[in-house]
Amino acid sequence: MIKILYDNCYAHPLPEGHRFPMHKYDLIPKQLLHHGVITLEQIIAPTPCPLDIVLETHSKNYIDSLISLQLDAAHIRRIGFPLSPELIYRELMLVQGTIECCNFAFTDGVSLNVAGGTHHAFSNKGEGFCLLNDFAVAANYLLNRKHAKRILIIDLDVHQGNGTAQIFKNNKNVFTFSMHGKNNFPFLKENSSVDIELADYTSDDEYLNLLKQHLPNCIKKHNPDFIFYLSGVDILKSDKLGKLNISANACRMRDRFVFEQCKNYNIPTTVAMGGGYSPNIADIVNAHCATFEEAIGIFS
Repeated sequence: MIKILYDNCYAHPLPEGHRFPMHKYDLIPKQLLHHGVITLEQIIAPTPCPLDIVLETHSKNYIDSLISLQLDAAHIRRIGFPLSPELIYRELMLVQGTIECCNFAFTDGVSLNVAGGTHHAFSNKGEGFCLLNDFAVAANYLLNRKHAKRILIIDLDVHQGNGTAQIFKNNKNVFTFSMHGKNNFPFLKENSSVDIELADYTSDDEYLNLLKQHLPNCIKKHNPDFIFYLSGVDILKSDKLGKLNISANACRMRDRFVFEQCKNYNIPTTVAMGGGYSPNIADIVNAHCATFEEAIGIFS
């Protein structure tokens, strides 16, 4: 039975007027339950990630400053969230959620975290709504405990996974694939193992053709025994930050293709939701729920 990692702290409240739609994290499992896609038995609440595991990826100076709420004002502005003990707790929960997804994926083929995909967090700093890099922490967790030898991170958020690329730039056991908007944040990009840059207003056909051209080659070349998939829905035409021209149907087809590749090669896969900033919250939630539907349909 495919497991879904979720805790109500994922929807940590932000100051009124903040642009990040935190309430999507509550709406996703509710909609999946309402439509009968999942049952309550599939929903697992994580516990906070122990700091010693976080420190396998992030620098001690950064983590000490983060936990003590002592980051300077400029750093907090780069992150984009006002710091609080509740926010730190949330970050530790979502990181552990991704780690627990990995453990379930070995048995079920795939597991999905309702939050996560915090790919702008570097080893020594956070930015872009990301404090801790959940994929990086989880990947190092697997490698350090010999649960995996070769890992592929597929990042299809509209923004480049710059923090992930920085963390693994000298690690030959982790292959980072990022397909993202060329003219979108972050404007100073890192070098992933493979970067596919998309022009503004990229269409459905062009997007899917590029994915089908490059992703299978990455899997064959790197031969991973574990995959992380960041399924951001900020590629949608409706997204106010995306700058692409991708329909909801093409976003679903993207997810289906990725899961088909993972299933065909029999590679355990952990999924995190990543970004989504459409003005209509229903567009965000529907697209994220489509990711769960495709994963469950292919792996069940």
